[in-house]
Amino acid sequence: MTRFTVAIDGPAASGKGTISRAVAETFGFAHLDTGLLYRAVGKKALTFTDGPLDPDLAGNLAAHLTEADLAADDLRTAPVAQAASRVAAIPQVRAALLDFQKRFARREGGAVLDGRDIGTVICPDAEVKLFVTANDRTRAERRFAELTANGHETDLDTVLADLRARDKRDASRDAAPLKPAPDAHLLDTTELSIDAAVAEAVTKIKKRIGQGRD
Repeated sequence: MTRFTVAIDGPAASGKGTISRAVAETFGFAHLDTGLLYRAVGKKALTFTDGPLDPDLAGNLAAHLTEADLAADDLRTAPVAQAASRVAAIPQVRAALLDFQKRFARREGGAVLDGRDIGTVICPDAEVKLFVTANDRTRAERRFAELTANGHETDLDTVLADLRARDKRDASRDAAPLKPAPDAHLLDTTELSIDAAVAEAVTKIKKRIGQGRD
């Protein structure tokens, strides 16, 4: 096995990032949190406006991202998350980031990509596709805990409202709306521990790797 792609999609705070990192570590695959690409563009966009952004300008910001942009320590804030959701709906942004993601996905040694359109748009031929989800209250509680642990002042109702707004925007956008691929394995983490969720994902991938060796 030289190339093997795992596509993991799902809404915010579903657990897909944690599962993706664990899967990558288990199999020795490279990992890309594609949401960071959009968060980095969103952060740049906030320096221009907190409202509608010119699509061509947004695309230019995306085309000039650097690895240093992805390493910024403030990409997990609520304003940047909302900005990321807005720029992700801009076709010029998605086009600028498409090639990078596709190249990463087919790198030697295997790759795990997590995001919102990996299985449907970026890697429709991925060997394994997972769609990780949980109910919105559970996801809001997780995000609230993450934000407060990092010193951000907010409240659960605000986090829940922001999350629902983002869900609606992500699911209804014209460009690559959030939805599971027809052949994706659904992984609901509402009542599932992270260890159990990772174990289920690993089992699915091992089964597919075994099929590929037949």
